Amino acid sequence: MRKVMLAVPVAMALTVSACAGNYAAEGAGVGAVGGAIISGVTGGDVIEGAAIGAAAGAAVGYFVDKNDECDGYNRNGRLDDDCYGLDGYPDRRPD
Repeated sequence: MRKVMLAVPVAMALTVSACAGNYAAEGAGVGAVGGAIISGVTGGDVIEGAAIGAAAGAAVGYFVDKNDECDGYNRNGRLDDDCYGLDGYPDRRPD
């Protein structure tokens, strides 16, 4: 039952992240499958392996830019690399 309770907020977060400009949702899906397969082969708990794989895949996918377009500034004030040289943005990254 505890594992089902963990799956609900993860599923809700993934549906929201599907609209993001990165591959968090896709990474979570691939990670879940990979985690389940590895757990099954090694004799571990398949559901737990899928949950761990989903978390790892989502974390990796979050940092992969989905498009090569300017996404502006993030919440930390960092400018997307695709924005440099465009109108309204600096020509190059500061040293």
